[in-house]
Amino acid sequence: MHTRIGSHFSRARAFTLIELLVVIAIIALLIGILLPALGQARKSAQNVVAQANLRSLNTGAANYAGDSDGQIFSFSWRGGIPFTNLKNGKQTTVGSDVDAAAYQVQDILRRATGRIRGTGAMLVPSTRLMHRRYSHLVLLDYLTDVQPEPIAASPFDRNLQRWQEDPLAYLEDGSGLPYTSGVPTPGYETPGFWDEPAIIQLWPFASTYQMVPAAWAKDGVNGENTVVPVSDTPHLMTVSSGASSFGQINMGRRKFTEVAHPSGKVMMFEEFDRFSDSEGLYFAYPESKCNLAFFDGSVRQETTQDANPGWNPDTPDDVWRQRYVPLDTFPRPKEGLGNSQEYCMRYRWTRHGLKGIDYGGKDVGTNGNQMLVNPECVE
Repeated sequence: MHTRIGSHFSRARAFTLIELLVVIAIIALLIGILLPALGQARKSAQNVVAQANLRSLNTGAANYAGDSDGQIFSFSWRGGIPFTNLKNGKQTTVGSDVDAAAYQVQDILRRATGRIRGTGAMLVPSTRLMHRRYSHLVLLDYLTDVQPEPIAASPFDRNLQRWQEDPLAYLEDGSGLPYTSGVPTPGYETPGFWDEPAIIQLWPFASTYQMVPAAWAKDGVNGENTVVPVSDTPHLMTVSSGASSFGQINMGRRKFTEVAHPSGKVMMFEEFDRFSDSEGLYFAYPESKCNLAFFDGSVRQETTQDANPGWNPDTPDDVWRQRYVPLDTFPRPKEGLGNSQEYCMRYRWTRHGLKGIDYGGKDVGTNGNQMLVNPECVE
């Protein structure tokens, strides 16, 4: 029944096509405005988790030290000291701390995963320095019996998270693990030992957060034997000029009491800043702002260029600069593959090791010059 008003019937008014298009345009505009804000909020939430992971590792490191005579967590098996082989129950002895660490990695992962025999059994990664990328396994072995442990991966590190979901994926084609698909694109790190099964099977057990070398090797002051960087790759290390082999260097055995500036000395760091740049900025880029865990237990997001310059213990009065060469699956350099740009290594190679300082004060070279303003470190 219609209601009569005057001489006209009332009717519901419909949207015209133009009005509908205007409404759609307004909604699209609002989405365009809100999406970046929502994306940034999501990244901020992920960054909170990334920092929480580091705080958990920092707390675990303090607990480990409390139960280990103040030692900074690192591989504890030693060259020349027998250990029990989990597979056959026999006593085994190796010649150096580096070799012993490889066996300790195998032992930790065999116990955690049960991969002792058959296809996928954990092998001894004897061709690599385990301290460089896997020191965290010792801490996680102390804290939990889970491997891979989720807190080892930043929520920004989707690569590692995907590997953690299926640690046995390397046995299949197309796993996405480094060098399982053949020779990488030119400009990436040359495979070398990276394509060995014992190395490939470790990637799901890696960590976003990396220990600085000074936490598990000597400071290198006054000519003491220690590890030093390799000039043509940031992924390998060798022994200082005073040593002929890793067998002459004691690894680990460092203590928190040796740290001269706990609040200014980095202990663990993210290798890439994925918060500021979704592609991932290498930590050494001056504008990178990675999450850092300090020896005083704090976790902070600091800009790389604000840190003191790093060194190579073999050339103590020079600033150590290096080119970033990515591994297969790692973020590309911002200048593109194959570029020759070098950057100061900063807190990864702190001058004077645990006795040095990264943030909050000026460091000096052995010649007394303030290294923070050294022009060689200005990118």
